[in-house]
Amino acid sequence: MKSQTQLPLPQLAVDTKKSLHRNGWIPGVAVLLIFGGVLAYGIFSRMRAGTTLRTETNTLAIPTVSVVTPQRSAPTQEITLPGNVQPFITSPIFSRTNGYLKAWHFDIGARVKKGDLLAEIETPEVDQQLRQSRSNLATAEANLRLAEITKNRYLDLLKTNAVSQQDADNAVGTFNANNAIVEANQANVKQLETLQSFEKIYAPFDGIITARNTDIGDLINSGSNGNAKTDLFHISQPGVLRVYVNVPEEYSQLAKPGLTATLTLAEFPGRTFMGKLVRTADSISNATRTLLSEVDVNNPTGQLLSGSFAEVHFKVPTEISTFIIPVDTLLFRAEGLRVAVVKDGKAELVPVMPGHDFGETMEIVSGLKGNEAIIENPPDSIVAGEQVQIAQQTAERGKP
Repeated sequence: MKSQTQLPLPQLAVDTKKSLHRNGWIPGVAVLLIFGGVLAYGIFSRMRAGTTLRTETNTLAIPTVSVVTPQRSAPTQEITLPGNVQPFITSPIFSRTNGYLKAWHFDIGARVKKGDLLAEIETPEVDQQLRQSRSNLATAEANLRLAEITKNRYLDLLKTNAVSQQDADNAVGTFNANNAIVEANQANVKQLETLQSFEKIYAPFDGIITARNTDIGDLINSGSNGNAKTDLFHISQPGVLRVYVNVPEEYSQLAKPGLTATLTLAEFPGRTFMGKLVRTADSISNATRTLLSEVDVNNPTGQLLSGSFAEVHFKVPTEISTFIIPVDTLLFRAEGLRVAVVKDGKAELVPVMPGHDFGETMEIVSGLKGNEAIIENPPDSIVAGEQVQIAQQTAERGKP
């Protein structure tokens, strides 16, 4: 078998060198391609990160806000006013005669009936004058009887012409004069008896003794004279209480008799008492610009004390539709009160007219339609047209 032809060694080295020279550019190209790819990927990644960063920055630059929806107020509105509780009837008890207090029978807090004897007064001067007047009356009556007998006798004698007409007329005149004296003495006795009856002081109506300003032995001056005088007792009738309320002028046309009222008192926490507006003064006070109104409250057990302070709650009908919004939605600007609302992703400043301040909420009487998304706690720097985004729709806030 014929052996293969082998190239000489110098020729083999030359061929190998040419082959390496011919194929050496491939690894270099590969390295360049890899480096270029890495560089391009890095540039693209940085561009994409920059774009994302700018997008996030722009997104974060738009403020996120919470919004609330205004609540329409109820057709009736409750107003709370201070009231003074007074008894239905109250009266000071004075003496109608002068003297010294002999005894008193009821003290403060006592419940009395009409006609109960409250106190007794000693009036020695009146008693003495009464005895003297009765003696004068007895004397006048005796003289009148004698004058009557004389008159009748003279009139009988005149029929037979036994006496003159002049004597008969004198007898009749004497009788008439004595009759007048008797009537005068009777009137004087009756007056003194009346004064003597004032020694006993009686309760004028059913009620409670709220004050006793005298004691045994005190000098009592008649309440009808010009001397210094003090009421012996003070009596009030608490079965029905009058609560006087000063209604502001803006509600004066709504305060009509028959309006129901609810009373709350500090001494009865958690309890309410019903009353009814029964009358008003029909006149606005120039000093306070209020309408004096009276609310009557039944108090059969007497648990409500006269002189107490009460809060009177009226539910009055409203003539216009209003809205209730939280006070933290209001913006106080130089041009007036504003609220910021979100519309089409932008803030708008809406002028509003405030009504009553309920503390955490405010009544708005004009400027709102009821479907606005009002921004809560808007920043003072917010301007009209500023882009905003809503974080979430918060629940409606409570009514006042």
